[in-house]
Amino acid sequence: MAYDLIVVGSGPGGYVAAIRAAQLGMKVAVVERESLGGICLNWGCIPTKALLKSAQVFEYISHAGDYGIVVEQPKADFEKMIGRSRSVADGMSKGINFLFRKNKIEVLAGNGKLVRGKKVEVTDENGKATTYDAEHIILAVGSRARQLPNLPIDGEKIIGYRKAMTLPTQPKRMVVVGAGAIGVEFAYFYSSIGTEVTIVEYMEQGLVPREDADISKELAKVYKKKGIKTLANTSVENVDTSGDVLKVTTKNRKSGAEEIIECDVVLSAAGITPNTENIGLEDLGIEVDRGLIHVDAEYRTNVPGIYAIGDVTPGPALAHVASAEGIICVEAIAGMKPEPLDYGNIPGCTYCSPEVASVGYTEAAAKEAGYEVKVGKFPFSASGKASAAGAKEGFVKVIFDAKYGEWLGAHMIGANVTEMIAEVVASRKLETTGHEIIKTVHPHPTMSEAVMEATAAAYDEVIHL
Repeated sequence: MAYDLIVVGSGPGGYVAAIRAAQLGMKVAVVERESLGGICLNWGCIPTKALLKSAQVFEYISHAGDYGIVVEQPKADFEKMIGRSRSVADGMSKGINFLFRKNKIEVLAGNGKLVRGKKVEVTDENGKATTYDAEHIILAVGSRARQLPNLPIDGEKIIGYRKAMTLPTQPKRMVVVGAGAIGVEFAYFYSSIGTEVTIVEYMEQGLVPREDADISKELAKVYKKKGIKTLANTSVENVDTSGDVLKVTTKNRKSGAEEIIECDVVLSAAGITPNTENIGLEDLGIEVDRGLIHVDAEYRTNVPGIYAIGDVTPGPALAHVASAEGIICVEAIAGMKPEPLDYGNIPGCTYCSPEVASVGYTEAAAKEAGYEVKVGKFPFSASGKASAAGAKEGFVKVIFDAKYGEWLGAHMIGANVTEMIAEVVASRKLETTGHEIIKTVHPHPTMSEAVMEATAAAYDEVIHL
């Protein structure tokens, strides 16, 4: 059984690569050990957004009086929220199955492992191994939750993100370890439906520590108002799981002060680790550094015919990055000349409430890189659309190079900003200057006007501040 291309993994990198290859006339097979769509569609991007939407609707109903609507005592049905999330994920996975049938892509169910001679050995759930030949093989096996040495995930008392989406009952108290995207999203979901949540973050900046410092401060202010407690610059020393009530010992890295937090469950959201074990990398001599596979600009490994994309490579571990890498990789295999991916213009989105979105340099990073910057900020409290929507929290912050007008970065926090960031990504791709954004007429009233207003603020031309 020989193929032009075998893709190992059907996440947003793998399934997109497979479909593009089929479009280009290749005979394609995809190896998948669980459900089509990988972690993103089944346990990550999609089902978490379904949970967050339930939380948002519950918040709307709880504050219906603010909009002149009378609603009697709303109640969150945790089990039905979880059920809806799983249903959404199942529907998306079935959609990938439809696309595979449409594009005549064969699914090889089981665990895939590289074998010398451009072969993939697939072992099914019964332990039966079958070997398949391919001219090209793409590794798109993704990642999993990273386990901290002093925070072993047992799936019951200390859980990862997968279990957080399928808990049988809603916990009364939860400690979230890690304040990145996964941590703050789950903190928002559980807090909004009544769970008492404490976030513990090792980095000094606190919430979303990879974002611009102003974003972190604003989100911390909003979360404090929501009743979410945040401990920044703090480590988790240990968790006592011996009793019905968990006892989490934390330590402030600056003062050394320790605190014991009691809770029902601990969610470990301390990042991810690539799934590069036991897939044959060592047998073929494929170069790996700290678990990540070395690739060139077209995602070739050092072994001819073997490629890698997505979370197992050094780029940002984001679904849209994996998809873009998959397309570039396949088009290069097909003899096309795809444009290399610009990793400096990759948007990042966090779907808590308020949402967070960013691209490019933070203000601090731009200055460290030697730029003289122009910075503009426009608060949603000055936006007519935001006021009408009852969503005045947050702002848009833009950063431009003072010398040439290059758009260095943008950072947003507020309602629907994950839908707004694409304007900045496209503008930066087209090398648009600040003056061109100011002269681009934005519709009124919209949240997206804040991009134009923030840009005008950077150039001392803002009207509505």
